[in-house]
Amino acid sequence: MASIGQIVDQTASSDVLHRAQQRAMLVPDCMVEAKRIANTVIAGWHGRRKRGMGENFWQFRPYAEGESLSRIDWRRSARDDHTYVRDREWEAAHTIWLWADMSPSMMYKSTFGSVSKESRALVIMLALAEILARSGERIGCPGIMEPVSARNAAERLATAIMHAPQATGLPDTGMIRGQSDIVLIGDFLDDADRVMDRITPLGRRGLRGHVIEVADPAEETFPYTGRTEFTDPETGEKLVSGRAENIREDYQRAYLARRDALGEGLRRLGWSFVFHRTDRLASEALVAVHGYLSGMPAPRRIDSGNIEDRS
Repeated sequence: MASIGQIVDQTASSDVLHRAQQRAMLVPDCMVEAKRIANTVIAGWHGRRKRGMGENFWQFRPYAEGESLSRIDWRRSARDDHTYVRDREWEAAHTIWLWADMSPSMMYKSTFGSVSKESRALVIMLALAEILARSGERIGCPGIMEPVSARNAAERLATAIMHAPQATGLPDTGMIRGQSDIVLIGDFLDDADRVMDRITPLGRRGLRGHVIEVADPAEETFPYTGRTEFTDPETGEKLVSGRAENIREDYQRAYLARRDALGEGLRRLGWSFVFHRTDRLASEALVAVHGYLSGMPAPRRIDSGNIEDRS
């Protein structure tokens, strides 16, 4: 049987420069794709709007007794029997931390996926940075880039990633202070309890979080048949199955149970969870996360492109 998926050989710890060069070559193409996707989504992006001090009009609402008369919009009020106040949009910049997993497992790409998980995670992160920067938000990346408020924040983030040291696991978030949002993008293939042990303290510190699980189609459908050798990209351990199709049902059951447990744990924490496959459009994940960053309540679970009932 022909190979279904492939992964770049694990880089030895003594050759970190080679891995950095691989990432550096990948990032520019991801930046171009991120800008293209951001341009297709930007028309529907409105940020997290709320009432406050600013110059832009937000909404009309009924006048409440005790409010200053100077806030009444007399022209709008003259149209009917009610008195209306003109609200302006809050314009204070918000800090959003973006992180994408660059561990070896993210380098996987099967014949069913259009790109590797690493490439898709980078595109989603950089596209989010592009859109959020245009909205005037402060963008940072834990351990890689301090928050900045600039139109070229996505380009600055891409440059920082190219020169960042190789790291595995969730990032160090000790530098994050105050009420912020954090978007974590990765495959999260570790046991759900282990992932939640790392994430729960962030939620308890007041961070509003959003997790995007990126998966290759083969990881969910398990299309393997016949004698198949599986290799753990993190440890190099191998598992050989004489008839891979015989373990498909058990594998899928375990895979979905892990994902459901992670989604349920995040929901209890008040975080959002998006599942995204690399054979789907990256813009689908962006639209889903946009809703959460805009203050939309989290549903039970979201597959990018398929939002479930929120009741």
